[in-house]
Amino acid sequence: MPRAKNRVASRAKRKKIMATTKGYYKKRSNCYSIAKDTFFRSGNYAFRDRRAKKRNFRTLWIMRINAAVRELGMTYGNFIAGLKAKGIELDRKSLAHIALHEPEAFKKLAETVKV
Repeated sequence: MPRAKNRVASRAKRKKIMATTKGYYKKRSNCYSIAKDTFFRSGNYAFRDRRAKKRNFRTLWIMRINAAVRELGMTYGNFIAGLKAKGIELDRKSLAHIALHEPEAFKKLAETVKV
């Protein structure tokens, strides 16, 4: 009697990987062994970059706040320290949004901190 190797499950596993790597370039989308390596490597990159994205956005928000605050004659450090001293608890994402989309409100906030 022939040995059963569970063809259905192993085929489904290969189909899933090949479907995931469908748009990749050359053998990365056609050849299973190469597609498998690419598939697992892409998972590692995705895991790493989900964390890096948080750092990158925080850096962007700080740059935007700094640029807006410098137009008003302050530094970023003084502005953040003033916010903490006044007890204003706005995160950097919110501050960057206000600075970019509502400059008048940000100017009033900076004047509050300055005094």
